[in-house]
Amino acid sequence: MEQQTKLIELCKDLRLPSIRKMVQDSSNFKHPERAYDVLLQVLTQEKADRLIRAKQNRIRAANFPQKKLLDELVEEALPKPAQQKLPDLKTLYFIKEGRNVILTGPPGTGKTHLAIGLGMEACLAGYRVFFATVPSFINQLKEHRSERTLRSFELKFEKYDLVILDELGYISFDKEGAELLFSHLSLRADRKSTIITSNLSFLKWQEIFHDAVLTAALTDRLTHKSHVLNMNGTSYRMRETEDWIKNN
Repeated sequence: MEQQTKLIELCKDLRLPSIRKMVQDSSNFKHPERAYDVLLQVLTQEKADRLIRAKQNRIRAANFPQKKLLDELVEEALPKPAQQKLPDLKTLYFIKEGRNVILTGPPGTGKTHLAIGLGMEACLAGYRVFFATVPSFINQLKEHRSERTLRSFELKFEKYDLVILDELGYISFDKEGAELLFSHLSLRADRKSTIITSNLSFLKWQEIFHDAVLTAALTDRLTHKSHVLNMNGTSYRMRETEDWIKNN
């Protein structure tokens, strides 16, 4: 019976072994077809609801500072490299391949919006995502080290399908912070995807790491087989301010 087969598969998906056993033996129901109709409707709705909750939970767990969607981007206002690369990035194939995305350029050119938008798409597609600004991430790592919970955090960190670290370069950090950041990004090298946004070009990264060897090693690992986008362009916020002044 087609309904019975569908119900058994639904019970497997929803991990409902007791109901599955009942469905497998139609003698458990006085009117099997009626019972199957009701159960099929109920369990189909339950599966749909669970999928929605799972997406919501992944977005909540990612800890985005705000929800920004790719559809909200004004694509024609993005720098040319981003416009050209966006269709490819939207496929999320870079996550399947374990490739990084590096967005460099001045403030207001869409780096954070693009990064969060890709993170939101990843959550909706079933990927586990972690978001943090670089300064707050380093503070987290130092707290874990002082509390002797760094190893457990490392095991969790390297399993995220996508890590987004925003605002590299806005605040410099000490040697401990630089080493912690390097070691944790190295855990994911060539295996899992990381998106980095920075207001500094690679040539200026040494200014925040204060170590030429470490900077060279980190840059080499992050950029290997990565999508590197130059986000130089006019600030969104500056354009919005100019438009506001003209209209008021």
